Amino acid sequence: MRVSDAAECYEKHSDALVRFAASQVGWADADDVVSTAVVGVLSARGREVHDMRAYLYRAVANASARHWRGADRRRRREEAFALPEALGPSSETGTELDVLAALADLSVQQRAVVHLTYWEDLTPTAVAQRLGVSDGTVRRQLARARQKLRTVLDVER
Repeated sequence: MRVSDAAECYEKHSDALVRFAASQVGWADADDVVSTAVVGVLSARGREVHDMRAYLYRAVANASARHWRGADRRRRREEAFALPEALGPSSETGTELDVLAALADLSVQQRAVVHLTYWEDLTPTAVAQRLGVSDGTVRRQLARARQKLRTVLDVER
């Protein structure tokens, strides 16, 4: 992999990568996740990369998973010592909270597939190429995500 190829691909797709990261971790942390992923890609030596765009998306997906693992560890530590009254009210409505909670409850790969399918309007084949997985994996993860969202949100088909 040439660093110049990665840098050029990043410049071309940085906005889309940030939107993708935002669908995984939220807007507040999206830039940091993308930065972490790109630094990791640029520091990788000796790897042969055939599709740099897919490689960058996969790196962002992996950085998102690391982000959530770290956030979960922090949350558990903070909850162990937090007082109930210190947790203030939320500004979102009940429905928005339900949707956000349902999306947050999906796996990183399921959120990635949902984002690329619905917000970037990609076909399962294009999503598979972007994430570096098989078409079957995309279809399976999308079906699981839809079912979980239907169940959690109690949506009739």
